[in-house]
Amino acid sequence: MVNAAINDGTPQPTVAARRAESPERARILIVGGGYVGMYTALRLQRKLKPELQRDEVEIVVVTPEPYMTYQPFLPEAAAGSISPRHVVVPLRRVLDGCRVVVGEARSIDHAKRTATLTTLASEEEGTGSITLTYDELVLAPGSVSRTLPVPGLAEHGIGFKTVEEAIGLRNHVIEQMDIASSTRDPAIRDAALTFVFVGGGYAGVEALAELEDMARYTARYYHNVKPEDMKWILVEATNRILPEVGEEMGKYAVRELRRRNIDVRLETRLESCEDRVAVLSDGARFPTRTVVWTAGVKPHPILAATDLPRNERGRLKCTAQLTIDGVTHAWAAGDAAAVPDVTADEPGRECAPNAQHAVRQARVLGDNIAASLRGEPLQEYAHKYAGSVASLGLHKGVAHVYGRKLKGYPAWFMHRVYHLSRVPTFNRKARVLAEWTLSGLFKREIVSLGSLEHPRAEFELAAGGKPQDNPKGSS
Repeated sequence: MVNAAINDGTPQPTVAARRAESPERARILIVGGGYVGMYTALRLQRKLKPELQRDEVEIVVVTPEPYMTYQPFLPEAAAGSISPRHVVVPLRRVLDGCRVVVGEARSIDHAKRTATLTTLASEEEGTGSITLTYDELVLAPGSVSRTLPVPGLAEHGIGFKTVEEAIGLRNHVIEQMDIASSTRDPAIRDAALTFVFVGGGYAGVEALAELEDMARYTARYYHNVKPEDMKWILVEATNRILPEVGEEMGKYAVRELRRRNIDVRLETRLESCEDRVAVLSDGARFPTRTVVWTAGVKPHPILAATDLPRNERGRLKCTAQLTIDGVTHAWAAGDAAAVPDVTADEPGRECAPNAQHAVRQARVLGDNIAASLRGEPLQEYAHKYAGSVASLGLHKGVAHVYGRKLKGYPAWFMHRVYHLSRVPTFNRKARVLAEWTLSGLFKREIVSLGSLEHPRAEFELAAGGKPQDNPKGSS
């Protein structure tokens, strides 16, 4: 094993010293290919370039998908403002100095420095899981949707964390407009044109606002569907939405959404959505074919399958240097890590699990791992929260950045500039900018490609298979 610098400051052997003792390479295992996983690997590629060239270090990235999803662009991808291909970053292209393994970590025994994985190949071969040894561990699996035992949610709910869900939701909304346009049953029409979003954070508000914008524009191409026929409902359990932008801007966002006839219901919960009827805690009932769940996230289940210390919320206990507290050779950042906020006035405060901290933590994490392998001192992660921006649809937004509050077009423009600067690789920046420019010159695309979700349905039917209930649609 290659020793890292431990928390008490004791000098540790460098990569070269350990290399002289053992011919084995130092293997850095990164679990997760999201913000932290990709940016940490990218940083290590640069910082450890000499060691990689001398074959002294190996960086292995284990990820369920071969790409990183830039989640702030999911609402615009759902609305058709950005191509889905440009919302994701292919890991094999940007991490050409790393070994990318498409699979999932099932458990980690850090005492033995082993991780149990399943890959596409192991599933095909029927050999079960495989065991991978490592010297340094980086846990960055991100988070998963936090669901509640709401009756009917598992059967009818739609998430909004992946690019597949975003495109599926776009197809679904346009399909509901097709159903409403062609049915003669007023009950079916009303349910098809009712869209319920649960959760008043970034994902819920931005997804609703962008899709409502798109649907209003799309309605002009239907002879019997008007914008006022549609019901858009936002359900939030607390007394405010978008808490990151501050109370004043949150109230402005509520007013802006209600001005567009969006029904914003605060201090309200979804009680049930069985039989395609959304029942709210305030007694309201809405027949609907669309329930989008964005009510928070929780730590990835892999954290519970490790022997590493966690806090009461299930996140890994970390130090300000992004090491896992009380453990050597283990690191974490992002949604999976409870990192102390050294810039906070009150003691014990932790960094918020958001993209702004994740990207910056990954930079420090990569530097610290490289320094650790070389026997150099580690640095603390310290970043004062700069603020937040949120889109409320085309040319509309709110922002609270460095104490300044913006709304309307200036906030929307800042939202685009900020995220354009943060999306990885020059290639993606150029493509996104080109699409935004072209979308300002040409009309929106209003095509639903629901059949993409069942690509073999047509052939199966032609080959004598049984027809599916809805082979072309997304419902």
